Amino acid sequence: QVQLVESGGGLVQAGGSLRLSCAASGSILSINAMGWYRQAPGKQRELVAAITSGGSTNYADSVKGRFTISRDNAKNTVYLQMNSLKPEDTAVYYCNADLYLYYSDDAQGYWGQGTQVTVSS
Repeated sequence: QVQLVESGGGLVQAGGSLRLSCAASGSILSINAMGWYRQAPGKQRELVAAITSGGSTNYADSVKGRFTISRDNAKNTVYLQMNSLKPEDTAVYYCNADLYLYYSDDAQGYWGQGTQVTVSS
């Protein structure tokens, strides 16, 4: 069983900061990549940021320079530092992990339950 638990969401004023965390637990052998996606009402889910096991990162153009993704491989945890938040950042943020379970030959993707981020103007 795999569980991704997100935390750190909440209500913040424009220009403020939040730090999201996502901890993966279960019978995990290794994690190839982890990322953050977001979905606003009436919009499709989009990639915000991703990071590989080697530390390579990529960001959506809308958040580049404001958000920073990082991971602690020993804790199977990924973080998203969100600075200079804007109202358009308001969305449910979902953690994603591509990982191997013990005794598994294939990597599979898993999703967290989502955490609400609301940025007021």
